[in-house]
Amino acid sequence: MKRSLVPIFTAFLVLGTSLMHAKAEEKNINLIIATGGLGGVYYYYGTAVSEILSQKAGIKATAIQTAASIDNILLIQKKSDPSAGNFYCGTVLPDSAYLAFTGKHEKFKDTPAKELRMLWAMYPNFLHIVTKSDSGIKTLADLKGKRVSTGAPNSGTEVEALLVIEAAGISTKDFSKHERLGAAESAEALAAGTIDAYFWSGGLPTSSITELSTTLSRKGAKMEFVVLSPEDPVVKKLLNDFPGVMEANIIPKDVYGTEKDIPTLAFWNLFLCSASLPEQTAYTMTKTLFENLKQLQDGVKAAKDTTIQNTVKFTKGIIPTHDGAMKYFKEIGVVK
Repeated sequence: MKRSLVPIFTAFLVLGTSLMHAKAEEKNINLIIATGGLGGVYYYYGTAVSEILSQKAGIKATAIQTAASIDNILLIQKKSDPSAGNFYCGTVLPDSAYLAFTGKHEKFKDTPAKELRMLWAMYPNFLHIVTKSDSGIKTLADLKGKRVSTGAPNSGTEVEALLVIEAAGISTKDFSKHERLGAAESAEALAAGTIDAYFWSGGLPTSSITELSTTLSRKGAKMEFVVLSPEDPVVKKLLNDFPGVMEANIIPKDVYGTEKDIPTLAFWNLFLCSASLPEQTAYTMTKTLFENLKQLQDGVKAAKDTTIQNTVKFTKGIIPTHDGAMKYFKEIGVVK
């Protein structure tokens, strides 16, 4: 009995037409990747991702400099415009994402960022509280009466800094001078002696901090970090109040040439987009990124932690995974 080839031919025709529509859709998409400030890993990571997507996937992707996490979430939420084919993605700290998604951050209390979706986990950010050996600053309490930068406005660094000082019973009003500077600007200010300490949340190593250590050494000074040990009541309170958002970790001594490892808090960065990003585009982005990890990791040291295995750990987190990314994870068998 002969079987008709018409159903099979029709199926292939439908599949081929769908693929052509998907490709045509992607060509009409303008992807803007919101990163962070110069001197921070976000900027270099986001730029590398945009190059990979442009070169390997044919997606029109552009990286832009921003104030980082909160700024990036606002862009994803308010500037993504499906009707015009404009979609924002961004590098975001998990605590910022958590506060925005749940409406617990002041900028999102009336409009929680429920449209946030994860494509992949990037790498852990380490909280750096940077100072000089002659500053007299050894603990969080020592920041009182000092000139301190808490990070750029609307950045993940600022969110973390304010969480930490609040948990320590400190207010920015307790500083003799409160600055809100980005990574490079904070390092320059500390080197110039216009601030005494600054907060920075970034991957390892952060180039501006490496350069700061060299600059201070030339001046006969020495860079130091405020320690946040797991036994510290402030750390215990933060880990209890924000489960799954942060973890106790260390900055190894060989990263910045310190005498000892530096206990601190670590936060896993997420690469986020809007739920409105077409499923096929999200799938293509995720597939392309993980098939070209070497290019990303060769360009950005912190990206060594951008892996399928690390990403899968967050697929059941508070921020939902985009359907397109999940399609890829199921396709390669890492998620059922």
